[in-house]
Amino acid sequence: MPQPDSDLSVGQPDILPFGAVRTLLGECPVWDAARGCLWLIDSRAGLLLALDGEGAVCQRHELPPPLGSFALNHDGRLVLALHETVVLFDPASGQLQTLGRLEEQHPHLRLNDGAALSDGSFCVGTLHTFRAPGEAPLGGLYRVDTQGRMLRFDQGYGVVNGPVQHPQDGRLFVCDSSERQIFSYPWPPRTPWLRQPFADTRALGSAPDGCCFDDEGGLWTALVHAGALVRLDASGQPSQHLSLPLTHPSSLCFGGPALDTLYVTSISDSGRLRADGELDGRVLRVGGLGRRGALRPMCRIAPSNPT
Repeated sequence: MPQPDSDLSVGQPDILPFGAVRTLLGECPVWDAARGCLWLIDSRAGLLLALDGEGAVCQRHELPPPLGSFALNHDGRLVLALHETVVLFDPASGQLQTLGRLEEQHPHLRLNDGAALSDGSFCVGTLHTFRAPGEAPLGGLYRVDTQGRMLRFDQGYGVVNGPVQHPQDGRLFVCDSSERQIFSYPWPPRTPWLRQPFADTRALGSAPDGCCFDDEGGLWTALVHAGALVRLDASGQPSQHLSLPLTHPSSLCFGGPALDTLYVTSISDSGRLRADGELDGRVLRVGGLGRRGALRPMCRIAPSNPT
């Protein structure tokens, strides 16, 4: 694997395990500023967890696995991407309200990573594995609008990860982990949505996985096959690189009261990636980066016709 240049390395950050949770497939960390807690999922186990400021589990919800992703909604509910449906979940009652469903069903197709967008909608993409050579992936990228309507706006992604918006210009950035590529879309969206290449992570020895932005517009992504994080500048080139004491980091977000701490989820057994080191599957807390995060938006989905 190519090694980063020395000037890209981060000097002496603090990297510590956060709490005692160990996941099979930790994903989708989201900082809840109002409650001062970190939400995440164990996708393979079907667990939705909230950790308090010390890393202790303060909420635990069992849902049908696999869980793809989630986002906070304005009314205290959460938007969840289940296997093939997007739902609103009430953590107080456990009630699920279906918003939309994939129009295609296939044994190796499911919903994967997703995130809230600045207009209150939810963006989510699919994962289509075990395709034959040359076989086009099913599914694609979907947007659930604030009325709860789910529509596909792009296709051709093998494994969608890291939907996230630029904190200044609003552009939407999306990874196709199967191709080791990151793309962007102008915002507000156009019809049709116009996909543009942003970065290629093959030279970094890994697919890109989950993503987040710092407040200066640097895109951070988890290098899931390289045990590292990388910050990409406005031209898609690495500007900081951080090696981690675990094998497969999966996603990340900025959090803490000052949004100056990175929280990183990881994998111990995704079904395809496995590792059994002391910190594999744990959540890491990374301080001392000299960066602050950009607060992520919240969904504002309120269906007019509950189903």
